[in-house]
Parts: sequence; C-alpha cells; structure tokens
Amino acid sequence: MTTKQESLVELAQNGDEQAFYQLIEQEQHKLYRMAYVYVQNENDAVEVFQQTIIRAYEGLPQLKDPQYFSTWLTRIIINCCKTYLAKKNSVQLVEPHSLEDLNSTSPTYIEEELDLWHALCKLEEKYKTVLLLRFYQDNSVKDIAVILQCPEGTVKTHIRRGLQALRQQLKGAYIDEWVQSVERSH
Repeated sequence: MTTKQESLVELAQNGDEQAFYQLIEQEQHKLYRMAYVYVQNENDAVEVFQQTIIRAYEGLPQLKDPQYFSTWLTRIIINCCKTYLAKKNSVQLVEPHSLEDLNSTSPTYIEEELDLWHALCKLEEKYKTVLLLRFYQDNSVKDIAVILQCPEGTVKTHIRRGLQALRQQLKGAYIDEWVQSVERSH
C-alpha cells in the first residue's frame, strides 16, 4: 500500500468519511467481484458488499496497521459472504462467463474455463477459497495467509491439494497444462 493510502486510512480512522469513501472506491470492484463469486447473484452481492462496508466502517478504529487495509477488507468480505451463505444455506459459485464479456474469446477456451469453474465449485471450501484468492484475485501466498489468518505452509498445502483435486476432476490435457503453469508460478 502506498503512503497516500496509509494516510487515507489514518484520516478515516480519525473520522474523515471522505477518506473512507476514497478507500472503498479503490477496493470496490475487487470486493464486489469476490462477493458475486460467492453468492451468485447481483442483489445478494450488493447486500454482502454493503454489509462489508458497514463492518469496515465500524471496525476501522481497531485496524492496527494501515498498510494492511486491503487485506483486512478482503477478510471482512469473505466472512460476510460465509455468514450470508450460512443464512441462505447454499454455497454455489458463479460461472466465469457471467463475470466478464467473453465475446472475443474462442469457444474452446470458454468451454475449458467453464469446466474448470465447475470443478472449482465442487471443491471443499478451504481449497476453493485459497484458489479463488490466489488465481482469480491474484493474491500472493503471504497475503492469503494474512487474509485467512493461517500459516503460509497451510495455504501452500491447500493450494497444492486443491490443484490436485482439480486435476483429478478434469482429466483433460488443458487442465494439466494449466496446473503445471500455476505450480511453476509460486
């Protein structure tokens, strides 16, 4: 996080609502997308996003280190999603074609992405969460460990086991290529 963002966090912690809104504006697309992936519809995602903003605003004075604002906010939205889904008693992820415009993408690529997405949806939540944070949100292993409040070794194990589970579900060549490229990248 830049010094400007840290300054905004400090201003927001001291009651500057405009600084808080600026911080949220910087994070809103990432937060909304994470909520949408978990809850699978726009209205629910907006509701979870709003709950996250309220919790963040109320909890901001307790944030000890301003440089971890983004990580802290991501942890809040994951917890809000889990709470929301527990109330609805269903955990389903959205197919990637509903998150982005794939018109310019080849049909084979779309089919492969959907197969991968469906396999990801079937994983245990601990594997699904680390893979989403790592490969769809592009967080580092270290950042994921901070977000989930667990050791980096646990994150690496969950990533490895999640990738192995995906490989078993998708015995096609493209998944092997994708998993190998992912494994080399961390």
